[in-house]
Amino acid sequence: MTVRALRSAAHRIEALRSEAKELEAELLTIVRTIAPELLALQGVGPISTAQILVSWSHSGRFRSEAAFAAFAGVVPIPASSGLTNRHRINRSGDRQLNRALHTITLIPIRLGPTTRAYVARRITEGKPARDAQRCLKRAICRQLFKLLERGEQPAQLITTEDPLKQLDLI
Repeated sequence: MTVRALRSAAHRIEALRSEAKELEAELLTIVRTIAPELLALQGVGPISTAQILVSWSHSGRFRSEAAFAAFAGVVPIPASSGLTNRHRINRSGDRQLNRALHTITLIPIRLGPTTRAYVARRITEGKPARDAQRCLKRAICRQLFKLLERGEQPAQLITTEDPLKQLDLI
């Protein structure tokens, strides 16, 4: 009975995996027609792009990049006390959008040499790794806002592989 139950679970897993692949392919075709410039960014896939578009809704919804960043939950919250001056990670905002931004930051941190250098520099400045990633999320959020609000093509906005080089954060 154990072998039968395991075999049945394996068949269900395979069926769900193939269904997920089909749905992701459909999502990719939809996203390519709506916002192909987002897919050109490093680390942005069809699922992350779909979440960004759902959260974005329409042009003009956010008055500024800072408002979009606050909505995404990537703005720092002051947590200073006495002589200590620090910030903490914002846990409010659209959590699905924040998760998409988190997923997007993982790829440049892993693959982008300039992004790795940026994170290492932030850590040597005394910031925790989470703060360095928060700064990177904010930079990516700024880039996404520019793409979505102005509708620029990736060739006009992004001239390098690493989004941080373009934003002059490095």
